Amino acid sequence: MKKTDVRVTGMHCAMCVTTIEKTLNNLDGMDSATVDLNSESAHIVYDERKIDMSSIVKAIEGAGYGVMASRATLRIGGMHCAMCIKTIEKTLKSLEGVYDAVANLATERAYIVYDERKIGIKEMKKAIESTGYQFLGVEGEEIAESDEKKTLIRIAIGFIFSVPLMALMLLNVHIDPYIITFISLPPFVYVSYPIFKSAYGALKTRTLTMDVMYAFAMSIALISSILGTIGFLDKNFIFYDTALMLASFLLMGRYLEARAKGRTSEAIRKLIALQPKRALVIRDGEEIEVPAEELSIGEVIVVRSGERIPADGEVIEGQSWVDEAMLTGEPMPVLKEKGSIVTGGTITKDGMLKVRATRVGRDTVLSQIIKTVEEAQYSKPEIQKAADRAVTFFLPAVLTIALISFIAWYFINGSLFAFKTFISVIVIACPCALGLATPTAVTVGLGKGAELGVLIKNSEAIENASKAKAIVFDKTGTLTEGRPVITGIDTDMDEQELIDIAAAVEQGSQHPVALAIKERSKDKKSAEGFRSLSGFGVSGYVDGKEVVVGSRELVGKEMDADSTAVFVAVDGEIKGTIHVSDRIKEGAKEAISSLKDYEIHMLTGDDEKNAKSIADALGIKNVIASVKPDGKARVVKELQQSAKVIFVGDGINDAPALAQADVGIAMGRGTDIAIESGEIVLIHDDPGAVKTALDLSKKVMQKIHQNIFWAFAYNAALIPLAAGLFYPYTIGPELAALAMAMSSITVVSLSLTLKRWKPSEELKE
Repeated sequence: MKKTDVRVTGMHCAMCVTTIEKTLNNLDGMDSATVDLNSESAHIVYDERKIDMSSIVKAIEGAGYGVMASRATLRIGGMHCAMCIKTIEKTLKSLEGVYDAVANLATERAYIVYDERKIGIKEMKKAIESTGYQFLGVEGEEIAESDEKKTLIRIAIGFIFSVPLMALMLLNVHIDPYIITFISLPPFVYVSYPIFKSAYGALKTRTLTMDVMYAFAMSIALISSILGTIGFLDKNFIFYDTALMLASFLLMGRYLEARAKGRTSEAIRKLIALQPKRALVIRDGEEIEVPAEELSIGEVIVVRSGERIPADGEVIEGQSWVDEAMLTGEPMPVLKEKGSIVTGGTITKDGMLKVRATRVGRDTVLSQIIKTVEEAQYSKPEIQKAADRAVTFFLPAVLTIALISFIAWYFINGSLFAFKTFISVIVIACPCALGLATPTAVTVGLGKGAELGVLIKNSEAIENASKAKAIVFDKTGTLTEGRPVITGIDTDMDEQELIDIAAAVEQGSQHPVALAIKERSKDKKSAEGFRSLSGFGVSGYVDGKEVVVGSRELVGKEMDADSTAVFVAVDGEIKGTIHVSDRIKEGAKEAISSLKDYEIHMLTGDDEKNAKSIADALGIKNVIASVKPDGKARVVKELQQSAKVIFVGDGINDAPALAQADVGIAMGRGTDIAIESGEIVLIHDDPGAVKTALDLSKKVMQKIHQNIFWAFAYNAALIPLAAGLFYPYTIGPELAALAMAMSSITVVSLSLTLKRWKPSEELKE
C-alpha cells in the first residue's frame, strides 16, 4: 500500500469533505481516504497495482473539486516506439508527487501534473535519464538540444565500414577474422551505443522495449561473430558486417522518422511564430522598445504599419486595417479605430495604432490557443489506449515467433539460417509505427483545426465527434446574434420620430428590447416621470405628452408571430408598432442545411412561439422552448440514451449542457478561450464551423484507422517473410531494419496528408 496526500481545492463545508471521502473510498484499490477541511488535503492509502494517482485526481475533479497541482511539459529524446512511451510514463508516475504523466511519441514530449511541494524538475530529469532517455529541458526553457548531428555522424561511420565489409563477404574475399574484428568492433560500439544505453535503462525498470529487442539481436550477432573468430563456431557465423549495418539502418530509420515527425507539429510552430518578440511601449512619455513578455496590463503600445500587435487590447488612438486571418480565418482585413478591440499576433496593414493592453503574455488569446492545442496532444483517445494495451502483448508474441522460427529452421536448414531468421523477426517486429499511428494524426489534426479556427481541447473529443449522431443547438448567441434588433416599423407618422419618442421613454431601461430601440434613436433626450409598468412596459412624459411603450398585454393588441411587437401610445392613442427580434446569424441556415446527416435539435429559454419561428426559418424540426440552463443538460442526457450527442452553445449560460454532452462545442467569439466549457471551441463564432469541426474529426479518425492498418500490415506481411515462411524468399536483418523504418515513415506521411485537407472536401467513408 502506498500513502500520500493531495491538496484539494473548492471545499467549503463538511458536506464537501463527506462527498470527496465517499468518492475516493468507492474507488477500486483505495484502502482509505480521509479529508481535512482546514489543511485542504486528502490523506489517502491505495494499492498501486489497482489504481494510480491520475485516476484518483480524475475522481476528485469528477466530483466537482480541483487538485492543486503544477504542470510542466518536458522534452525527451530517444523515444522510438509505443513501449518507450509506456516506459517513460511508468517511470514518471512512480515518482512521489507526480499525479499524472502522458508522453507523446510524435512530439517527443511528456506532459506532467505534479505536486511541487514533493518533487521538482530535477528529480524528473534524473528519473528520465536513469531509464536511458535524454532529458532535453522544460518546454520554453530548453537546456539541451537533441543529438541530431551526432546521429548523422554515427550513421555515416556505420555505413562507411559496413558496406565495404559486406561487399567483401559477398565476394568471398578471404580476410583474417581477427583483422575483421579489429576493423568492425570499434565502429560497432560507437554506432550501437545509443541503442544499448536505452536498452540498459529499460531493463533497469523491468520494461521490455524495442531497444531491448534490438540490443538482444545485435548481441547475438556480435557474440556469434566473436565465437566464429576464435574458432568455437564455423566462420560462416561471423556477422560483424550484419551487426554493424543493422545498427546503422536502425539509426538511419530513427533519423528519418524524427525528421518526418517534426513536420507534424509545424502548424503549432507557426502559431508560436505569430507571437511578437518585441513591443514599442510608451513609458514616462517616451517610446521605448521592450521584450513583449515584459508588457503590463494598462500600458500603451505603439503599433506601426506592417507590424504584429504584441498584446490583446483596445485602440485608443489611430486607424488601420488589421489582418485577423490567423484568428478568424477570414482573408479580408478589418478596420480598427478608437474603441476597437484588437488581438495579439494580428497584423496592421496601414496606419498606426495606439493600443492599451488588456491581456499580455500567457493571457492573450493567441497564447491560450497555443497552450490549449499543445496540451490537447497529450490526451489519448480510446483507440490509442487499445493500441497501447496491444503492444504489451505484442513483444512477447514476437519473441515467441522468433524462438519458434529459430528452433524450426535449426533442424530444417541448420543453425546459420536459424540465427538469421531469429534476428530478422526481432528487428522487423518493432511496433514503432503502431505507437505513431494515433499521435501523429491527432497532432496534425489539432494544428489543422487551429488554422481553420476550430480549437480542439482533447483527442477524446475527436473520437466522440466522429461517432455522434445528434446535435443540439442553443438558440440565443449560437444560431442568432444574441441581441434584439429592430426588424420593422408600422406607423402613420415619421418612423424616426416614433423611434425617438419611444427611446426617450426607454432611456431609464436596460432591457434588451429597450437597448435595440435606443440604438436606432438619433435624439438622445430623456422622458420625465419614468415608470416601469410591472414588466409589461414603461411610460413617461415627452414634451408634456404621456408616452407608453409596451407589450400587447399593456395595450390589448395581438403580437405578430415572427417578432416581439412593441407598441407606442401617445396620450392613450396607439401611434405605431416597433417589431424587435433576435436576428438569425449570417450563415446559420446554411450551417443547419449542411448537417442533414445528423438529428438536429434546438433548445432555448425563449417562448415557444418565437422559438418555432426561428426554427422554421432555419429548417429545424425538433424544438424545445422555455428551457432553463439546467434543463438543457437534462434534455441532452435524455438524448444520450440513444446516441452520442453534441451540444453547441455560447459557452456562457450553457456550461451544464456543454459538460453533459459527449462533445461540447462552444462559440468562442475569439476571446476567453481558456474558460470555455466545451471540448471544441469555434474561435470565430461561425455556426458553419460546426460542420468543419465534425468533418475534421471524422477525417482524423479515418487517418488513424489507416495508420493502424498499415502498422499491422507491415508486421503481418514481413514477420512471416522474416521467419522464413516463404523460403527460399526471405529478408535479412539489415533489410528488416530498413523495412521497420519505412513502416514508421509511411504512417507519419499518411498523417501529414491531413495538412492538405480542406473543409469543402467530401468525406469518403
